[in-house]
Amino acid sequence: MDNLLVFSRLWAVRGVLCSVGEDGELVDTPPTVRIVHSGQACNVEEERYSERVYTIREGETLELQCLVTGHPRPQIRWTKTAGGASDRPGDSTLHNGTLKISNISRHQGGRYYCKAENGLGSPAIRSIRVDVYYLDDPVITVHQSVGESKEQFYFERTVFLRCVANSNPPVHYSWRRGREALTQGSDAGVEIYEPFFTQGETKILKLKNLRPQDYAGYTCISSVRSVCGIADKSAHFSLNNRTAPPSIKLLLDDPLVVNPGETVSLVCVASAGDPPPSLQWVRPGGEGLPKRSVVNGGTLTLPVVTVEDGGAYSCVASNNVGNAAKKSANILVRGLRKGRFWITPDPYHNDDNIQIGREVKISCQVRPRPPEELQFGWLKNGRPIRSSERMVITHTDSEVTPGTTNLDIIDLKFTDFGTYTCVASLRNGGTPEISIDVNISSTTVPPELSVPRGRSHLIAQEGDTVDLQCLVSGKPKPIILWSRQTESYDGVLRVSNVTREMSGTYRCQTSQYNGFNVKPREALIHLVVQCGPPVVEPAFTEIRQALGRAFSLSCRLLRAHPARLLRYEWKLGSRLLTVGQFADDRDDTSYLVKALNREGYGEYTCDITNEAGAGRCTFLVTGKAYAPEFYYDTYSALWQNKPRVYGFKLQWTQMEPNAVDRILAYRLGIRQMSQSRWWEQEIAMEGSIQKGELLTYNLTELVKPESYLVRLTPITRYGEGDTTERIITYSAPVNPHLREFQCGFEDEAVCLFSQDKTDDFEWTRHSAATRDTKYTPNTGPSTDRTGSKQGFYMYIETSRPRLEGDKARLLSPIFNTNSKTSSSSSVTYCFSFYYHMYGKHIGSLNVFLRQKGPTVTDTSVWTLVGNQGDRWRQAKVNIHPAAAFQIVMEGVRGAGIEGDIAIDDVTIEEGECKDPPPNSEWILNSVLKTHHTQVP
Repeated sequence: MDNLLVFSRLWAVRGVLCSVGEDGELVDTPPTVRIVHSGQACNVEEERYSERVYTIREGETLELQCLVTGHPRPQIRWTKTAGGASDRPGDSTLHNGTLKISNISRHQGGRYYCKAENGLGSPAIRSIRVDVYYLDDPVITVHQSVGESKEQFYFERTVFLRCVANSNPPVHYSWRRGREALTQGSDAGVEIYEPFFTQGETKILKLKNLRPQDYAGYTCISSVRSVCGIADKSAHFSLNNRTAPPSIKLLLDDPLVVNPGETVSLVCVASAGDPPPSLQWVRPGGEGLPKRSVVNGGTLTLPVVTVEDGGAYSCVASNNVGNAAKKSANILVRGLRKGRFWITPDPYHNDDNIQIGREVKISCQVRPRPPEELQFGWLKNGRPIRSSERMVITHTDSEVTPGTTNLDIIDLKFTDFGTYTCVASLRNGGTPEISIDVNISSTTVPPELSVPRGRSHLIAQEGDTVDLQCLVSGKPKPIILWSRQTESYDGVLRVSNVTREMSGTYRCQTSQYNGFNVKPREALIHLVVQCGPPVVEPAFTEIRQALGRAFSLSCRLLRAHPARLLRYEWKLGSRLLTVGQFADDRDDTSYLVKALNREGYGEYTCDITNEAGAGRCTFLVTGKAYAPEFYYDTYSALWQNKPRVYGFKLQWTQMEPNAVDRILAYRLGIRQMSQSRWWEQEIAMEGSIQKGELLTYNLTELVKPESYLVRLTPITRYGEGDTTERIITYSAPVNPHLREFQCGFEDEAVCLFSQDKTDDFEWTRHSAATRDTKYTPNTGPSTDRTGSKQGFYMYIETSRPRLEGDKARLLSPIFNTNSKTSSSSSVTYCFSFYYHMYGKHIGSLNVFLRQKGPTVTDTSVWTLVGNQGDRWRQAKVNIHPAAAFQIVMEGVRGAGIEGDIAIDDVTIEEGECKDPPPNSEWILNSVLKTHHTQVP
């Protein structure tokens, strides 16, 4: 922090010195900016010409300071992206140009920009990328294969243990069974792999056909290799023959009908599952449990239940084995809601008025819960009514119109005038009854609807509050329905903060509920919302131009209200360029730059204004070059120039090369995917680049089988342009016409060698650094052929369950003979390899030449039997293929487990072998025991 303080003061002094002229007067200078950091960074990497990468652990405090110079003193603004104020970083504090985020979370990582501007020249912007590192606890889940998912976990079943942990950087997993470390190939009954359908580095441990030793405790260890001091984390699971997914049952009736105010308990118990599952209560759609609820194990208690508490509740049981078990129950809280009525006049008369001698129907509707407990009663002037010939009481089918009762008054008499009451209740009580009064009299008349004079056409400004009013008459007075799904009891619809999208026609109409069941009356109101500030285009455009060129900027008016007194104003930064007023026949304004200079770069704005405000077009004029475009379909872009390295021909074209100044060079950055350090260099460009011109650069000394991230940035005299990235992935080359083939088995693709599917077992790729020699220490190599413990080779594992005489065959890629040198006779190639045959139970190592034709033939060309000592030896043999061919490497298991055979550094070269090993170390099978076998 002391160094930071000293640097800050020096930077401030430098800013003052740069602002003083020769006569001692302050001189206005444009802003400059620099970002310095303090706080709890794990690592800060400098990236030339662009930005820094600041790595921090989740939960620590991020503190970045923006140091500026310039006069007048620039205004400082931090943003999370290069956008405006809306992109400012959240959950942060800003003070004197310092951005501080306490307890930073993973979601707050990203690129942070500091922007300084004082009205002189272009704003100064610098950025820093913040990478937040974290590691969550891993979770182990256990699954069976799909066809066995309904079975218990017992013998002859395949089981998958899946380990997942969220992290940054990518997590690395390792497995242990008890105290034993499990790796791929260390146990024939275990496979460890990353399936294609998962993202990240999810690791799955596959136990093939469970054995007694597989019933054990398993530990998954997740690691980010202690970056940022993040310690490894682990999860444990004990697998046994009782392990099973959960199942549950609910100890309650479904649905559970209760009265409001009662206490409800839902009980869920686990009926199966090992390990014992955990129980959780949830509601559908992610809705939270009621705030008053109490959860105790599998029991959910809801004290003083309300109508809002009704609905579905689900019990979920999980023990990380198979799928979670889920069962649901419904709570039905008794209640009555939304009582309403409507009057139906005599349907046989055109007149909707209530008159003596006609028929009148009064309908009453409520929403009951549960519907089967609903009961109705009717009163006239407070006295009960029973159904009779002239007053017929009916209840509508609950499936047609639920919760509805009707009272038909036939041949209406004067004595029938009065107050009728519909009473709805539930048979089992528990909730108050609902009473609805309806007056039938000579003054009962159907509704009429109208709009007050002068209110049928309204004009409002955007942002105003508007009242739309419809007048309704009639007895009883109905509810008013508005066309925008709103009810109104007084006929007034209030619209707050109106927008231009709210312009249009609004319809009000009477509802049949709480009124007459007659044809709805309706009225229309037209609302015009004046649109306010002008709407213009483009909102934002980036324009790239070379120095000295002419260009024009145009801002177009789409709409404006009011559309009079429209003015425009062009600016570059804060400097006014031109102003003017729109003519009646114009809807756009343009600004011409005759010859672009360096001061002409920056942000141009055009504001078009009226009485309501302004609309703005923004143009960012820059000299940055466009991004290069990598050419991915490069033929033979990948090549092998040394045994342990490879090269790549990088090819690209330049997007719009003539749009800006000539590209002087490209900055090439390259980073090994497994590392964080970048290596950079410049690729100079001579002359101008033409559109579509293919540019190339050879990358050499790339380590097999690593992948690399390549970054290419064009540079002009203006500065850096847009960057493009691509990943180069190594894949073993396949020669269309064989001249030379080398394979040291260092890459996982093993140079496209493959296993013969008709043999008894497989060759294994391994390195001495990971091979476990605990049980068979007196066999197999201790290094690869070069003496490296990290190097890889192929070998046959002869431990149980292998039997004497079992064969493993490894097939090379298919090679075509060199058509340029071949004739009717076969071509000679030298096939060489290194072998290691050490152990008292060594079997035999055989080499066959397999040729493709009408039939496929295997010709034995080399064989060796028995212990050859603890060292690598080389074998060379001439082969004479007459057609496309493969090499078959066959290892045969001997009489015991100390019989591992290994091979490494396989080579095929055109021409006869030079300096072959002594005959005591190799046997040419064509002399001693040539034989042919036909392969179907």
